[in-house]
Amino acid sequence: QVQLVESGGGLVQPGGSLRLSCAASGFTLDHLGIGWFRQAPGKEREGVACISPSDDSTYYADSAKGRFTISRDLAKNTGYLQMNSLKPEDTAVYYCAAGPVSMFSIQSMCAGGLVTNWGKGTLVTVSS
Repeated sequence: QVQLVESGGGLVQPGGSLRLSCAASGFTLDHLGIGWFRQAPGKEREGVACISPSDDSTYYADSAKGRFTISRDLAKNTGYLQMNSLKPEDTAVYYCAAGPVSMFSIQSMCAGGLVTNWGKGTLVTVSS
């Protein structure tokens, strides 16, 4: 079965950290870009961070720069999103995605294009 499964979400206090994982099954992430998106209640989905398959070029939304780090482990067929200094406004359902992008189109992936596979999401709640 072809799927992406997110894990690692939960409740965290402001200033805390979480590491989200995105495990792929039924296909390989070797030649695909990986993206993390989020959708807060009442808001549109936004691309948070994306990474290309070729040279690990990355793109971050302004809201994520300096706090979030996207990475991948091809041996585990898994992508990650390390989130530090979390704020209440980071509360959202976080989705991972994969698609055939290059280092030149990684920003387009984070804009929602070129995605062929989506996970079902994991909830992150930042609250005291």
